[in-house]
Amino acid sequence: MARIVVIGAGMGGMAVAARLSVKKHDVTIVEQSDTYGGKLGTVKRDGFVFDTGPSLLTIPAVYRDLFNKTGAPLEKSVELVDLDPAFGYHFADGTTLDMPGFGVGRCAAAMQEAFGGTAGDDWRAFCARAADIWQITRRPVLESPLSGMRDMLPLAKDFSAIRTVAPFTSLRSLEAQYLRDPRQRTLVDRYATYTGSDPRKAPAALATVPYVEQTFGAYHVAGGIRKLADALYERVIERGVTVRFNADVSSILVENKGVCGVQLNGGEIVAADIVVSNADARHLYDDLIKDPRTKPAVNSLNRATPSLSGFVLLVAARGRTPNIQHHNVWFPSDYDDEFDSIFGARARPVPDPTIYACVPDDDAMRPDAGHESWFILVNAPRHSLTPQRGALDWTEPGLADSYRDRILDTLAGRGVDLRGRALWTITRTPADLEHATRAPGGGIYGTSSNGARAAFLRPANISPIPGLYLVGGSAHPGGGLPLVGMSAEIVANAIGRDGEATTKA
Repeated sequence: MARIVVIGAGMGGMAVAARLSVKKHDVTIVEQSDTYGGKLGTVKRDGFVFDTGPSLLTIPAVYRDLFNKTGAPLEKSVELVDLDPAFGYHFADGTTLDMPGFGVGRCAAAMQEAFGGTAGDDWRAFCARAADIWQITRRPVLESPLSGMRDMLPLAKDFSAIRTVAPFTSLRSLEAQYLRDPRQRTLVDRYATYTGSDPRKAPAALATVPYVEQTFGAYHVAGGIRKLADALYERVIERGVTVRFNADVSSILVENKGVCGVQLNGGEIVAADIVVSNADARHLYDDLIKDPRTKPAVNSLNRATPSLSGFVLLVAARGRTPNIQHHNVWFPSDYDDEFDSIFGARARPVPDPTIYACVPDDDAMRPDAGHESWFILVNAPRHSLTPQRGALDWTEPGLADSYRDRILDTLAGRGVDLRGRALWTITRTPADLEHATRAPGGGIYGTSSNGARAAFLRPANISPIPGLYLVGGSAHPGGGLPLVGMSAEIVANAIGRDGEATTKA
């Protein structure tokens, strides 16, 4: 049995703690805030409930496996609601597409009806290519540790696989090969932002994101996605994991070539044989550990493009909106300007942004059926007090309020006017996200997927320091609830081996 300290009670930290407890390790989670869940937060006020992080659950099998292997099944703790339709897409030319939440064929049929031409067949062909990429990359990339290019040597020798995955082809370029309708290409561009990325630079492999969504389904958790965090927290407590809140780690301690514990602000030392960091990888390597062996990992982070951030509005709205779906996206006429604004040398709030809104038809998330809880997200540059590429100072006086008004005005111009229906609003900027979660700049996904080498620049789960591991959205395989859950399994399996060695020693 090894003594293990997990830094952070985010979804990755709790998931790995639950898995490690089954392996009979002594696990303690230390969390800098006063609650669990990390970016999977919630706001409750006047009967309105908002998820403030992930608002969609895909590949629920990841969490079913986690719960099955640590106790009672997932469905004993939460109610999964399949969404159908799940998405309302609104394009600049006035076209609306109501997208089913499950089934490539059904989604293709919906596109055919909305767009005409060859849209249905084109979508089926695009998803067939995405399916092939998924089958090739799922096990060796997403479900295994990835420490560098050498891990891909077996795959690199398979020329057919390389042609299929097309590692040096961008998502935008792959779209052009299959999708003749520009509205379909715009829709696929949107999925690059699910990894904090620019579709013009993100790899073609991100075509798997819409494929996975439509193949495995799009789900809501009754009462809000935060209920999944509640259930996971209850599970780690049931498993005997110790969780300490308001326990802020100031440094990771190293002796005899490996980790030996963590030191909290105030000086307390928590001894450990193994440390798992669920903190942002940049925060980990810049602030929590100073060791020359981490230099390659830091260099990789420095070469990677940081993830975009988000500007959030929570709107408590009276009345009901006609023809609104659970997930809604309103696209601008010039999508490229959004990516130029976010990733460019002179970052700025996007003048004419894509607007995403989650409006759950869930009685547990509103005071009564005559009201709506609107979570509105606009992609945004990261926060920085000093000039940086892809970042700006979101604490500039008046900026948050003026941009809030701009978003609501833009949404009204696209056909949904909340300005007279809003009982109150809450604004959250990238600076607020950085403060709440310690994610540098408020980056949602750590590093982006921009560039062919992006996957190899993302911090590995097994660090250069013996006994130190990384879990969560800023580490391999990436952000989003499914990938975070996969990272926890990767780390738990690796520690299962190391923990046994530690116990024998």
